[in-house]
Amino acid sequence: MSPPPTLTPVLLLLLLLFTPPLLSHSPSSSSSSAVTFTDSPSIYEWQSARATYYAASDPRDAVGGACGYGDLTKAGFGMATVGLSEALFERGQICGACFEVRCVEDMRWCIPGTSIILTATNFCAPNYGFTAEGGGHCNPPNKHLVLPIEAFEKIAIWKAGNMPVQYRRIKCRKEGGVRFTIDGSSIFISVLISNVAGTGDITAVKIKGSRTGWLPMGRNWGQNWHINADLKNQPLSFEVTSSDGQTVTSYNVAPKNWNFGQTFDGKQFES
Repeated sequence: MSPPPTLTPVLLLLLLLFTPPLLSHSPSSSSSSAVTFTDSPSIYEWQSARATYYAASDPRDAVGGACGYGDLTKAGFGMATVGLSEALFERGQICGACFEVRCVEDMRWCIPGTSIILTATNFCAPNYGFTAEGGGHCNPPNKHLVLPIEAFEKIAIWKAGNMPVQYRRIKCRKEGGVRFTIDGSSIFISVLISNVAGTGDITAVKIKGSRTGWLPMGRNWGQNWHINADLKNQPLSFEVTSSDGQTVTSYNVAPKNWNFGQTFDGKQFES
């Protein structure tokens, strides 16, 4: 067998010039470039939206919400809550985040120099029977906030109706630790995570029994997380990660004899 031909210096130079590096990528003009953190405004900067309010005709109307917190008064939120349109709700991940909201532009209805701190607890569903400009306030791509009238009246006169506002994320300040409310049946365990300081919203949760390693939980809805595992008669620990990447680990939060329906306090994020 004859040996492979030897590359001449000229041919070798041409190969080096026209062969692209293995680790580089030049997107074509039709491809989209990667989005980096600096491409979008900081979540803690003021951004524009619109806001409306609701008035509960029955006290029971104020209970619950798409984040799963249940009775908002008992959960410690009171009327300082907000429902978010689809463009802001992030499929429930935003639940628990805190916002500062202020009325702008319309000085006839705004209460000057005021703002209010609210926690995301609900979802304003789109109404595709209307256009986004013609009554579908919460339709994409609208950024829309729905406040209890008690909160709305702290920044604007109620007759204003659909108002231009500005909002920004702020760090949540909470008293006590992160709360873990355990529900479910048999080997199905659902945990509602609430009273979260810092960013307020949770992106990942792990649970651990005394006879298991760390087990990842899945988001069921809102801030309800679930797992199929037999963890009865074991003390439970939780590892919770917030949207800014901070992780807090609470060891043996629930004692060995925990039961469904109970709530336990763990460690807290820095606010």
